[in-house]
Amino acid sequence: MQLFRFGPKGQENPGVVVDSVHKDCSAHFEDWNRDFFNNDGMSQLRALVDKEGGGLPNTPADARFGACVARPHMLMCIGLNYSDHAAESGMEPPDEPVIFQKSTSAVSGPFDDVTIPKNSTKTDWEVELGVVIGKDALYLESLDQAKDHIAGYCISQDVSEREFQLEQGGQWTKGKSCPTFNPLGPYLCSESEIGDVNYLGMELKVNGQVKQSGNTKDMIFNAYFLVHYLSQFMLLEAGDVISTGTPAGVGAGMNPPQFLSDGDVVELSIENLGHQKQTFRAYR
Repeated sequence: MQLFRFGPKGQENPGVVVDSVHKDCSAHFEDWNRDFFNNDGMSQLRALVDKEGGGLPNTPADARFGACVARPHMLMCIGLNYSDHAAESGMEPPDEPVIFQKSTSAVSGPFDDVTIPKNSTKTDWEVELGVVIGKDALYLESLDQAKDHIAGYCISQDVSEREFQLEQGGQWTKGKSCPTFNPLGPYLCSESEIGDVNYLGMELKVNGQVKQSGNTKDMIFNAYFLVHYLSQFMLLEAGDVISTGTPAGVGAGMNPPQFLSDGDVVELSIENLGHQKQTFRAYR
């Protein structure tokens, strides 16, 4: 299944794709949120689609795409999870996942403008695979159990301000959490929809020029491992999102470094998960 959310920011409604048509599910579900995922909502949605999918109302053709899930309780991120990105960052590949968080206020729609923060000179791009937790997870015992706790996958753009992240005390979270710094979606796709999650091509362009080109097969720690691993240290709540790291090609890794300016357009895609497009705008 392909889930999405549509409507004005802060007033999004839940939707699902049925035979390539975008359908409104708001008469049946409140939102794609923790309650939905934790209470077997995916199975209920499948049953609804099987019963009357074609009869659900269409969404407006010009409707805005919101983030594909309601604002999660936690955005957990994995750093240096591709060896080529670790190398361009001048760091060794980690023996265990490097973890940090983004503020959930960073979540935005996949086609919304992204705001370059006040006093920023080093705003950077990162295409990542997002993992959406399907039911509360704590102390999972196996990778198979971890897989069973995943609702699906999405594109997650881990926008980063490198000076804030690396040059002001080494606090990654404050360089990752600015408003609009985490476009999600457009779709949350179940694994049955996308095939092998550990073999998905990914690409990011800036002003039409390819900057990142990678594949999830090159992750050091794959999605199942990360869900299992994180559950040993914290409660992963249904609807939470894990951003699994980015391949090489970020602006900070270039020689000389390249960063985003007012009016730059970033386009990113992951195989079978759709695409995003954002215009970066200076804070005003």
